[in-house]
Amino acid sequence: MDHAAEAQRTDLMTITRHALNEQGRHPESRGDFTILLSHIVLGCKFVASAVNKAGLAKLIGLAKLIGLAGETNVQGEEQKKLDVLSNEVFVKALVSSGRTCVLVSEENEAAIFVDAPLRGKYCVCFDPLDGSSNIDYGVSIGTIFGIYMIKDKDNATLEDVLQPGTDMIAAGYCMYGSSCTLVLSTGNGVNGFTLDPSRGEFILTHPNIKIPNKGKIYSVNEGNARNWDAPTAKYAERCKFPQDGSSPKSLRYIGSMVADVHRTLLYGGIFLYPADKKSPSGKVRVLYEDFPMSFLMEQAGGQSFTGKQRALEIVPSEIHQRSPIFLGSYDDVEEIKSLYASESSTA
Repeated sequence: MDHAAEAQRTDLMTITRHALNEQGRHPESRGDFTILLSHIVLGCKFVASAVNKAGLAKLIGLAKLIGLAGETNVQGEEQKKLDVLSNEVFVKALVSSGRTCVLVSEENEAAIFVDAPLRGKYCVCFDPLDGSSNIDYGVSIGTIFGIYMIKDKDNATLEDVLQPGTDMIAAGYCMYGSSCTLVLSTGNGVNGFTLDPSRGEFILTHPNIKIPNKGKIYSVNEGNARNWDAPTAKYAERCKFPQDGSSPKSLRYIGSMVADVHRTLLYGGIFLYPADKKSPSGKVRVLYEDFPMSFLMEQAGGQSFTGKQRALEIVPSEIHQRSPIFLGSYDDVEEIKSLYASESSTA
């Protein structure tokens, strides 16, 4: 390969070019979303670098570089955990974009209302480092985000944040693993971009992702099986012992939602995090885990279900609300929906 010629290519679709193309579909757009997305991408690049160096550098240089180190003493910099650092990176990146009004983070108990001079028209809900407890084991982890429009940025309230997922205008996740992959939907399908370290750019590598209608994998923590409700237990049993004589599904559970959902999105199947006797309201956070992943699944041709309703139709009552979730291939989710419908009809 002629690397010099390859380096001069201009036909590669970067995430910035993709955002500009999407912006072109909306003549009324002023480029605010593109600017916001560029700041999200910047945060993802920084966290990707931090994750790669976490085991070696302990983030000393990185924290000092952007002024996020704790109070100093004669022994040097006080270290912050990677998830805390990631949160501060994204908060600073989003606020400095000048396009956000309200931020909701998994790491912050309360919503963050941006100071008036820097306010824009968007609300971003995000989990800065989902699955961070797995980093010592080399498991893929990631950032999840969802974006809403705020009607009146100058008089925004918490009620403006508690919108159903159907109001979301964009969502995505960035997975930090053997490669750094950013999956994004702006409501016009789903596209995946991989970070090219030599360019420092996210390049389109997975255009127009479509999840298969039915998959061969189910993903669930079977350690909780004794506490499941009947429909979930029946579905897991069917996965292992299909009634139609077909091959059983394979169990694959990483324990990092970004990694499990990414595999499901590309290869089909179903991801389950049901409610159980220990967690009757479920454990997946609605605003910054459930909604973005459900948005992506639906845009890719799949489904998302809570055991009672379409996941995106939840109307949250508080910012850290939790919910059960079943998401993935259309036919697989349809099957578990039928089991819940049968259960309710006989109740």
